[in-house]
Amino acid sequence: MSTPRLLVIASCAGSLLLGSVAFAAAGGGGGATLDAAEQTHLTFMREEEKLARDVYLTLASWYPAQPVFNTIGTQSEQTHTDTMRDKLAQFNLPDPNPTANDLPTSIGVFTGTDYGAYFNEKFQQLTERGAISELEALYVGAFIEELDMHDIVLCPQAIVALKGLAEDGCGLTYTDANALINSYSSLVDGSENHLRSFVGQIEAVIGTGNYQAQYLSQAEVDTILGR
Repeated sequence: MSTPRLLVIASCAGSLLLGSVAFAAAGGGGGATLDAAEQTHLTFMREEEKLARDVYLTLASWYPAQPVFNTIGTQSEQTHTDTMRDKLAQFNLPDPNPTANDLPTSIGVFTGTDYGAYFNEKFQQLTERGAISELEALYVGAFIEELDMHDIVLCPQAIVALKGLAEDGCGLTYTDANALINSYSSLVDGSENHLRSFVGQIEAVIGTGNYQAQYLSQAEVDTILGR
């Protein structure tokens, strides 16, 4: 999938340095309250982190000999999902998926008013692709992490389309709320690590250095991979 090159990146201790952190003070609704764009994005990210968890738990059940799905799904992505829930509570915002931790019945079920249908469709698409083979499932994992990093930092395309916001009109690039900056930065760090894990497993099959970016630019992915 092609996408405009929206992330400002540089190498910093082998990690993705997001220009959005430096420019965060240029937008957003302040540290104590969130404006409409920040609220929309936080609500969206609650569901996107749940999407990652749900897909990984599903793939883990299909490929039990591949531990990366279960490890990331039950540990990191569960934590990320809960973190976004807790941020919503901190800012007195409703949870679009209040039964998210009612496992396994909540897997693949998204109830958000604005984006529930989007995430239900996304879950179906990603799991259908992952059902093809274990290798394809690993590519699904890598795709999710690339998508997640984009959508944390900038306005997800689903929000741009529905709300008419600019691509830099929400996300880590936009907010000046310290609670969100800290949480989103931690999510990006986690996604970088997860992408490395998935690519490592993929390249064990296709050969080192042969992974092609699926959502970010190749330069961005290579920076994350330390290439």
